[in-house]
Amino acid sequence: MPTFQAPRGTTDRLPAEQKYWRYIESKAMDVARRFGYGRIDSPMFEDAGLFVRGVGEGTDIVEKEMYVFEDRGGDMLTLRAEGTAPVCRAYLQHGMQNQAQPVRMYYICPVFRYERPQAGRFRQHHQFGVEAIGDPDPSVDAEVIELAWTMMHDIGLSDITLVTNSIGDGDCRPEYIRALKSYYENVSGHLCQDCKSRLERNPLRLLDCKVETCRALGEEAPKSVECLCAACEDHWNRVQSYLSAMGIANRVDHRLVRGLDYYTRTVFEIQPAVEGAQSTICGGGRYDGLIEQLGGRPTPGIGFGSGIERLTLNLIRNEVAVPDEPSPQYLIVTMGEEARIEGVRLANQMRAAGVGAILANGGRALRGQMRQANALRVSTALILGEDEVRDGTVAVRDMQTSSQQIVPVDTFLCNAAGG
Repeated sequence: MPTFQAPRGTTDRLPAEQKYWRYIESKAMDVARRFGYGRIDSPMFEDAGLFVRGVGEGTDIVEKEMYVFEDRGGDMLTLRAEGTAPVCRAYLQHGMQNQAQPVRMYYICPVFRYERPQAGRFRQHHQFGVEAIGDPDPSVDAEVIELAWTMMHDIGLSDITLVTNSIGDGDCRPEYIRALKSYYENVSGHLCQDCKSRLERNPLRLLDCKVETCRALGEEAPKSVECLCAACEDHWNRVQSYLSAMGIANRVDHRLVRGLDYYTRTVFEIQPAVEGAQSTICGGGRYDGLIEQLGGRPTPGIGFGSGIERLTLNLIRNEVAVPDEPSPQYLIVTMGEEARIEGVRLANQMRAAGVGAILANGGRALRGQMRQANALRVSTALILGEDEVRDGTVAVRDMQTSSQQIVPVDTFLCNAAGG
């Protein structure tokens, strides 16, 4: 008989690993609430055109990585390829432009991309992200960056670096792209095959290539911050001054352009001390033209996404102490069928009162059931035998000290439930 395994690029999240996920999610939600962001959950699949129009036809996501399928009604759908475009679609669909601006939203969701599995990145991975839509002010850029920075520190990642850049807007970027294209045309013989194609279709992505020879060429390429128009330069300088006022240091990297076509002006990443192409743990930027591309009126926006798998990897790598998931405190041990019936009843009463309890495996001798208590690391065993059933009592044993006392069941239930 064939055996089945999780598809390549996916992974099972086992009970022992859940504590990292719950820890990251709880910290992320707490930070988002403190900054005034409300949760949004979008569908797992969307109209394929949403990502083609929003993310960009020349991007790797659209050309190589999207999971696209035709449903039985003939519609072309795509599994969620990134988090921002669906939130912008929801902003338009539900008339959020009529609310107080900016509309601040966060999400925690799976994302699907057909790409080579790497450490902390899978074909199905999960993101925490935020979007602030409706306000062009650079203080919102600084707020979103501060939120990301605060979250990283709150979960225990302090050896990190904020990297920023400005890639301009529709007024000044064309001139920059012309300068960029002119530079790369002179060195095109040294480009990888993907970059030779990008040179014609999407020159900005040349700076984002991870191939070492292309990265070296990118070091000498024209810098976007030196080609900004007056409005973009003012925006960029104000973002930097706000970050300085917050005490958040950052390193400017002219090669930072992010991988999606919708970005304008501010782009940023947070990187851990471990270097490498897959070291980024958070990335985002401003996307002032995206809403318009999706059919709305011109509406500014900015946000970021952070992969939970990659955050988990960094928590483990940095030996960050993460609280264990709560587990039942009590194991109910029974001897004989009558005691088993009383054990089932007692477990039911405890759970109804909000107290965690596990019934030991049936059919085992007392010693075997007590070994189970040790294996499950419960702090207290509740023992029911013939005498306890007859007297309406339960033997309460402390598993660390082995001390034991006989207590009436009603008294035990009252005490356990906090009464």
